[in-house]
Amino acid sequence: MILYIVKQNKNSKSLAFGKWYAFPVIEETIDLDALAEHMSNHNTPYSKGAIKGVLADMVNCIKELLLEGKNVKIADLAIFSLGIKNAGGSNTEEEFSVTKHIKGVKLRARATGELITKSLNLEAQLKKATVTTKKAEPEPEP
Repeated sequence: MILYIVKQNKNSKSLAFGKWYAFPVIEETIDLDALAEHMSNHNTPYSKGAIKGVLADMVNCIKELLLEGKNVKIADLAIFSLGIKNAGGSNTEEEFSVTKHIKGVKLRARATGELITKSLNLEAQLKKATVTTKKAEPEPEP
């Protein structure tokens, strides 16, 4: 179930100013450890530790391959690639400078297979959230 809230666009420069739009409520972010735990509970002979090790190695290998200029496709998940964050263009190719015209790189992920929008639209169920809650942070000790 995907919970959503409705917010009004308050950007007066936007063509959609004043219109109302739905936004998903994200209740929790699952880290690698929790994902491994979740996966180990799905009738697998592999322990949480074994799964986490494989996933951690996968993440490191994807980063390594991306930094070598390759894209990485994981079927039914995503194609991972790097993009360039430009800091404005130069007037000529000769004037172009990495330090002046590139801010850095960014990770891109394009859904594939079971995670493409068409597939998600067939399975998603939406419900308006009546209350959004954040998990309380523990009180600092004196």
